[in-house]
Amino acid sequence: MSTRPSLEIAVVSPAGARTAREHGADRVELCTGLELGGLTPSTAAVEAAVESGPPVHVLVRCRPGDFVYDGEEVALMAAEVRAALRAGARGVVVGALTPDGALDTNALATLAGAARDTDPAAQVTLHRAVDQASDPVAAVAALPGLGITRVLTSGGAPTAIEGSAALTAMAAAAPGTDVAAGGGVRPGDIAGLLTAGAGSVHLSAKTRATPRRAAGWVPLGAGGTSAEDDTHFVTDGAVVAAARRALDAAAGGEGHAPG
Repeated sequence: MSTRPSLEIAVVSPAGARTAREHGADRVELCTGLELGGLTPSTAAVEAAVESGPPVHVLVRCRPGDFVYDGEEVALMAAEVRAALRAGARGVVVGALTPDGALDTNALATLAGAARDTDPAAQVTLHRAVDQASDPVAAVAALPGLGITRVLTSGGAPTAIEGSAALTAMAAAAPGTDVAAGGGVRPGDIAGLLTAGAGSVHLSAKTRATPRRAAGWVPLGAGGTSAEDDTHFVTDGAVVAAARRALDAAAGGEGHAPG
């Protein structure tokens, strides 16, 4: 794990990756369906984000809902892992639980193995499935044995700042694992999260896009309850820049270099 804390921004498009890069992100986590907690993006989106942004880590999650997967879903996500890395991603972000809230070590071994077989240098991160585990700290302690070197977590709390004590326990339970604080993170939280033991911080820095439609509107699925609400998220460069400044100040003004 790097000794210098890093800034990761969750983005949903190549444009978001470019905005994150221009305003100081060290890397991005690319997904789609951010309003659903994030889903696997298309291979074309990965390729375009790699071209336009800083190093790209791809969220691999084949559907919304719980993190208990059957064999067909695990096989699909393993294929998505391979596709993301072949498209130029530097890492993948995965997760799976058993029905009783333990890590699904078989599924995680399959996903991590797919990553290593495709790119031995790829970083594998456990995503926020850990926050729905029955014992998040114990789950993090098990990660080194699975070849997973990073965990994205709010410490099992609604927001990372509320889960600060658990973040400290996680960092102690798995030395060398990058505990990335994510979940409702605001720039003003960053100093406290680093003090708690986070090795990196993750935030979406999102804002709702202004709808472009000029014609009529009817609801489609769960997209929104009004024409104004039925829109998508974009990356807010001002929030990224504020997070960059807060991280550099908390880390002693070392600056950043994407990696």
